Amino acid sequence: MALVVQKFGGTSVGSIDRIRNVARRCLAAQREGNDVVVIVSAMSGETNRLLGLAHQVSEVPDAREMDAIAATGEQICAALTAMAIQTEGGKARSLLGHQVRILTDGAFTKARIKTIDGSKIFDTLKKGEIAVVAGFQGVDEHGNITTLGRGGSDTSAVAIAAAIGASACEIFTDVDGVYTTDPNVCPSAKKIARISFEEMLELASLGAKVLQIRSVEIAMKYGVPIHVRTSFSDAPGTWVTGEDKTLEEVVVAGVAYDKNEARVHIVAVDDKPGVVAQLFSAIADKNLSVDMIIQNVTRGDEARTDVTFTVSKTDLQRLKSFIEETAKGLGAREVRYDEDIVKISIVGLGMRSHAGVAAKMFRLLADEQINIQAISTSEIKISCLVAAKYTELAVRALHDGFGLGDRPPVVA
Repeated sequence: MALVVQKFGGTSVGSIDRIRNVARRCLAAQREGNDVVVIVSAMSGETNRLLGLAHQVSEVPDAREMDAIAATGEQICAALTAMAIQTEGGKARSLLGHQVRILTDGAFTKARIKTIDGSKIFDTLKKGEIAVVAGFQGVDEHGNITTLGRGGSDTSAVAIAAAIGASACEIFTDVDGVYTTDPNVCPSAKKIARISFEEMLELASLGAKVLQIRSVEIAMKYGVPIHVRTSFSDAPGTWVTGEDKTLEEVVVAGVAYDKNEARVHIVAVDDKPGVVAQLFSAIADKNLSVDMIIQNVTRGDEARTDVTFTVSKTDLQRLKSFIEETAKGLGAREVRYDEDIVKISIVGLGMRSHAGVAAKMFRLLADEQINIQAISTSEIKISCLVAAKYTELAVRALHDGFGLGDRPPVVA
């Protein structure tokens, strides 16, 4: 008998009919001889509705109360799903984060899981019931309800799978797997049968929205295979697993893009030790994350340097509130901002052992007359900053230039 963890996203439980479909899927898995644990998100659109109500009451809602409100979406869906399973002739019990005892830190709206007590889940399974767990939520050491941030139900599912020793975690969503790039941008995009944790982690951090980043981190840490698939058919999806030689043969696994980038250009700070450290220490003190960083000599003045970096557009307004004063204190002439940019990235384990990947990427962009404004790399990814108007052209050029549309699927 296998221990199966299945997670269903908001679109998969977006209506009563879809919840009934989820119930039938869960029962089918149980009737195959499995113990079944189900993690559900809130019904599609419900979390936004709840948070909208909070903002109608308060312009800046209290974070603790926001979590208490937001968590009810998953609570409702878990109860409805359990009821649907019961209506279909099965046995089920809904469990909330504090009942399972998903213990988190106290960072409201973006809590991180510390421990999970699986005893309540096992007690439920021993009774022949399907355990339906509300995703996205936990409880801190003071008994306060906490939530795990957007996409947190993915994190709940993988963490629970790791805690109870499940052989895999199935993530059911509205897409049928992970693609080589966004099919809406590149018609030649292909579904990937199998991808490594590291590649998926890079793609998720670079703009691919199939899986939440923290869920992949947990899966990689505890070795939990993830099967990303659609809840609207029985077709196999994409397996996210550990590395093997087959995966390393693929030089580039996928192309990602992120439009949530803004460039900050600080002109002519003093070029001496400690200046850049002061600048980025001030940014870190505000809990803001910086992505690409470039430093070069100021044109016409070798005693000064320009510093360019990127932040998320959602953080730009917070940055503007103090960065100009900070830059002025470091002797800068001015600070410029550019939100009309996009980060285009290629990811692949094969980059470790194949030379010339970066040169080919730059050549493919140059052939389309796309100017590169910044570059960052890791062992298995290369990212370029380009003007936003070139997003689709750049994605297609790189995707087809590296032969991803023609690549035969790797057999899982």
